[in-house]
Amino acid sequence: MTTQPLDPDRDYLPIFRHTFDVDFGWEVRRALTLAIFHTFAAPSISATLDRTGEFAHRAQKRYDDTVALLREIARDGPASPRGRTAIRRMNWIHGAYDISNEDLVYVLATFVVVPVRWISEYGWRDLTEQEIGAAVSYYRDVGRLMGIRQIPLTYRGFASYLDAYEREHHTFSEANRRLAVSLIEVFAAWFPRPVRRLTRGCVAAALGQPLRRVLGLPEPSGSVRAGVHLALRSRGALIRLFPWLRLGRKGARRLRSYPHGYALSDLGPAWTTRKRPERQHSAARPA
Repeated sequence: MTTQPLDPDRDYLPIFRHTFDVDFGWEVRRALTLAIFHTFAAPSISATLDRTGEFAHRAQKRYDDTVALLREIARDGPASPRGRTAIRRMNWIHGAYDISNEDLVYVLATFVVVPVRWISEYGWRDLTEQEIGAAVSYYRDVGRLMGIRQIPLTYRGFASYLDAYEREHHTFSEANRRLAVSLIEVFAAWFPRPVRRLTRGCVAAALGQPLRRVLGLPEPSGSVRAGVHLALRSRGALIRLFPWLRLGRKGARRLRSYPHGYALSDLGPAWTTRKRPERQHSAARPA
């Protein structure tokens, strides 16, 4: 009996989870962080984020909340009860702010396009059309449940939308810079003080010059830029040559803001705080 190949429209979830969580989990985590920086470069988005004060005062938690919501949606898929509950939570939070449909489509596009481009540049193999199609189907379902209109139908459509939006809307503002600096400080704080300056430079180098410019970040030295690019490319080449270096999925890392686990009601800005129900613990190791 022959096994029918998975269809990226109908069977997108197992393809998406295996590709973007197992095969390229490390790359996707880096790329989704880069996607956040992309959204900071649009003043209509950064102004709203900056006014909340979340990145200024609770940047680690704000970052962890984003990661947690994405995990909740991906665990069983956006159409699952767990995924729908997480999306309802996200929609309730977004409903307190004036966010245009155009901006929502752009944020969705960053989650589709930035990981694909990162893997194309630094991954240990190329993505297949089936894998890219599964990512499109996954995020189209997420967007549909978020109530987003006029979602692109294909990867080419998402990429074209992202590029056109950034040409028109990416421009420097102080809010852009404040948000970018706050998030970079989150990452720098994960390392010992003697290497934090280098960490800041490495993060900035990974963003690329056009993004650094509109975020108002200082230009890293040529040696740092070259070193980051070489390290990322070398990692992909080594894993391609020595597949055993590619570690399988070992469970999601614990989030620093939630060392003992979290409940869905923990996720969100300060104004969303409610009486906390029993926490959901996981076996994930500390980040």
